[in-house]
Formats: sequence, structure tokens, C-alpha cells
Amino acid sequence: MNFNIELIGAAAAVITSLCWVPQMVKMFRERQAAGVSLIANLAFASGVALWLVYGVLIGSWPLIGANVVTLACALSIIALKLRYG
Repeated sequence: MNFNIELIGAAAAVITSLCWVPQMVKMFRERQAAGVSLIANLAFASGVALWLVYGVLIGSWPLIGANVVTLACALSIIALKLRYG
């Protein structure tokens, strides 16, 4: 595949994956997650898991990398929601 196309995919992966970090930090620092929807985050994590499977099946490293990081963030947010409610 064209290197420029892969570079665009990698840049998109980094930006969209790391956008969850501020939410995780806020929840951890404040020790509260009242404004976070558990159902929405469970649905989101399920979708990301499916995108990860899709990325593995087609062998797209930007897709795989982005979804591994995003799934880790989503699962962390779910864990923080369960802990701090």
C-alpha cells in the first residue's frame, strides 16, 4: 500500500486513540465518574473490539494499532466508571 496512505492512517490512529486519555485522567484525578455512561462505553468498546478483529483480518497495522490503544482506553474508562460510579 502507498506509504502516504499508511501515514495518514497512522496519524488518524494516534489522534483518535489518544483523545480518550484526558477523560481517563480526569476520572482518575477526581475519583468520580457520574457523568460517564457505562452503557455507551460498553457499546463503544464492543465496536472497537470488532474494528480490531477487522484490522487483524485485513492486516492493516494502523487499524490494528489504533484499535488496540483505543480498546485499552475504553476498557480503562469502563473500569474507572465501575470503581468510581
